[in-house]
This record gives sequence, structure tokens and C-alpha cells, in this order.
Amino acid sequence: MSPTTVSHVLNRVAGARVADATRERVEIAAREMGYQPNGLARALRTQRSNTLALLSDEIATTPYAGRLILGAQEAASRHGWLLIIMTTGNVKSVEEREISAIWQHQVDGVLYAAAHHRVLDVPASLEGKPLIVVNAESTQATHRSVYPDEFQGAYAATEELIRAGHTSIAFINTMTPMPARDGRLEGYRAALKDAGIRFNKSLVVAGRSSFAVDGYEAASALFRSRRPTAVFCFNDRMAMGTYRAAREAGLAIPDDLSVVGFDNQEIVAEALSPALTTLALPYYEMGAVAVDILVAELKGEPLRTETHVALASTVVRRDSIRRLGVSP
Repeated sequence: MSPTTVSHVLNRVAGARVADATRERVEIAAREMGYQPNGLARALRTQRSNTLALLSDEIATTPYAGRLILGAQEAASRHGWLLIIMTTGNVKSVEEREISAIWQHQVDGVLYAAAHHRVLDVPASLEGKPLIVVNAESTQATHRSVYPDEFQGAYAATEELIRAGHTSIAFINTMTPMPARDGRLEGYRAALKDAGIRFNKSLVVAGRSSFAVDGYEAASALFRSRRPTAVFCFNDRMAMGTYRAAREAGLAIPDDLSVVGFDNQEIVAEALSPALTTLALPYYEMGAVAVDILVAELKGEPLRTETHVALASTVVRRDSIRRLGVSP
């Protein structure tokens, strides 16, 4: 058996004409000898390392965003690729140091990811590498991106309350400028319109940020002037504040007030009493889809034609919604 044939088998050379029986003998012998291919040598020969880098601000230290890393890792493994995780902690000097390492280690492509959906500037030092922005949108429209469909998520949350018979549905939003603020308001309004429910701007209130204290303050202000039968909250922490405000206003959940959150932060949603119905962001799917797109692009096999991919959130039903006309 020639060295060329052995090389073709061990290096999985595409198009190499090797009989199945010969290929099997080489693979058995390699396993018995404990042979492992030299990845560095292969990278030098092919100019490809089959390695991706996930470069993020703080995803690795954010519990509810960790599934994005898991989705990316498992997708990379399915393709036979390696994924390197890098976290900058939002420190520019650290980011530039890690980008330098990306270039030095011949990483083939980069997932530039954010802990929450926002519009960001991709560092100029990443230009020249195949790139996809994850859980965010780039200020440069030409960059591929994968992010949550905020409109769809809010529509689904509002629709969940409408299907339970509610027509007086408030929305507690955030004042912080971000795609989720605007997209979720649009989804809320669209769901009401499609159900034939008139939009009432007095039922939309906003906190200064997305923390529980602002949910509490916004909900308290709402309950002083209005008594909706249901509230859709920008996120689970705002829902936690809404629970407190409802209790102080003498409203029982879900008997007097149904509540839906967003994010499915299990440490919050499952700990509330009653447990909170909420929307789960597609973290795992974003990581997996981003890797699939990037690998396909690197192999010259485009997986999708669209440059920007918005993924759906899913309803996680618990005990915070009452069907009107039905005993809780």
C-alpha cells in the first residue's frame, strides 16, 4: 500500500479514489497504533484550521445566555470543528488582545456575540475574517447576524393573554434604547390590532431601566390610575417588580391580574409565586444557527440566503395567567 494512499485516507482527501476495503484497513491500523492527525500540519497545508472563535462581551459569565455557547459548541462538534471561547468583559484592550490571538492562531471564522440584543460596532481589526454577529446587530448592514425576533416574541406573549380572554392588557416597557424596546412594543400593538382590541396608550408604561425596582415603580403608577386584567412585562425582573406592586395594590395573581414576562430567567420565573409564564429567548438556537451559517460559508456552501436571521422565542407556560370566565 503506497504512502500516498495512506495519506489520502488519514487526511480524508475529498475525491481521492481509494477502495472501501483499503480505506477500512488503513483506519483500523491507525486506531490500533493510536494515530492522531497533526492539526497544525494540516492547517499549514490547507490554510484552514477548522477552528472558530466565539468572542463575546460577557456571555460566559451570564447564566441565562450560557445556552448560546452550548448551542455553538454542539453545532461546531457536529461539523467536526473546534470552538474557542473568548470573553472580553467589555474591556477594549482585552478585546484587541484576543482579536490578535485570533489572527495568530489561524482561526477560520468568528462569532462576535453580545450578552443582550443590541446594535454594536464590529471592531475594524476583525475585518478580513469570515464573521457573523450573534444576539446583536451590526451598524454595518453587510455583516451577517443572528438575533431574537423581538416583534414575534412580544406578539406571542400578548396573544397568550388574548387567548385567555383578556382585552385590557397593559405593557410595562423599558426606557433604555435597544432593539427589544421598540420591537416588543410593535409586537404588542400588532397582536392587539389583529385581535380587534383598540390600542390604549395609557396602558403602556416604562421604567428607567430593566431592573425589578423599575418594574415595581412603573406597575405601581399604572395601578394607581388603571386596573388592567393582564400585564405583559418587558422582562422577568420587571415582572418580579410587578408582582410586588400588585400585592401592595391588593391584586392577587392570577385571580385579579395575569402576568407574562420575557427571558425565562428560571431563577426568577420559577421562584415567583405563582410561577411566571414567560418567553424563552432562542439562545441555543442562535449559537447553533450562527455556527451552521459560518461553516457553510467557509466551505462555500451557503446555508441561508438572507444576511440577517431573526429567530423565534417560545412561550413557557406556568401559573401566572387566569382564563377569564374560568375558575383559577
